[in-house]
Amino acid sequence: MNEQAPIYLRQIEVGPMANFVYLIGDTDTRECVLVDPAWEVDQVVDLAEKDGYTVTGGLVTHWHPDHTNQVERLLDRVKGKLYVHADEEEILSKLVGRSEVQKTVGGDVLEVGSVKVRFVHTPGHTPGSQCFLVQVPGDEAALVSGDTLFIGACGRTDFPKGSPEDMYRSLDRQKALPDKTVLLPGHNYADRPISTIKDEKETNPMLLFPSMEDFVQAHVARRRT
Repeated sequence: MNEQAPIYLRQIEVGPMANFVYLIGDTDTRECVLVDPAWEVDQVVDLAEKDGYTVTGGLVTHWHPDHTNQVERLLDRVKGKLYVHADEEEILSKLVGRSEVQKTVGGDVLEVGSVKVRFVHTPGHTPGSQCFLVQVPGDEAALVSGDTLFIGACGRTDFPKGSPEDMYRSLDRQKALPDKTVLLPGHNYADRPISTIKDEKETNPMLLFPSMEDFVQAHVARRRT
């Protein structure tokens, strides 16, 4: 993305499962949010503060523990809101027992200074999976995709309440994003940490199935192996 744009965007690998967490903020107001507070929250918040930023809240792509195992620590430290899709708000609220959990729906927009983060509901991996489309006026967008769209792959659909049908529809919507949209996945599973929607449409086998039926059959077959 344009280095002159008013955006602070850092990708940090944490934990034993090659998770990516993200800091998204405004270079003028010096505030930011942390995506998927897990594993090393103190170190990530320390990093933001070293860069001169104040973490004002957290965003959750989905409830799985490898993405949320330190939400309580984040809320203790930053005294902000934790934004979770409505389909998983009850799960997170029970897990953390906190009033700071704020439910979202697809299409909601969070403003972090002048940086707009649009919530995109992308069920399939879990019912409440969501991605975050980061938009800055005059600059390319970036999609923080959690465990929905990976570089060269997509998230698993064989967990409880996972759905290959929903995943296909979610991926189909992401294919409609502008080609230059930067892809920022939830795990470091590829030979590079970032991609673009254009590259994924051309090379990602999960985006190349001709129909939902073919996609679902491939996922069912994979479960049997």
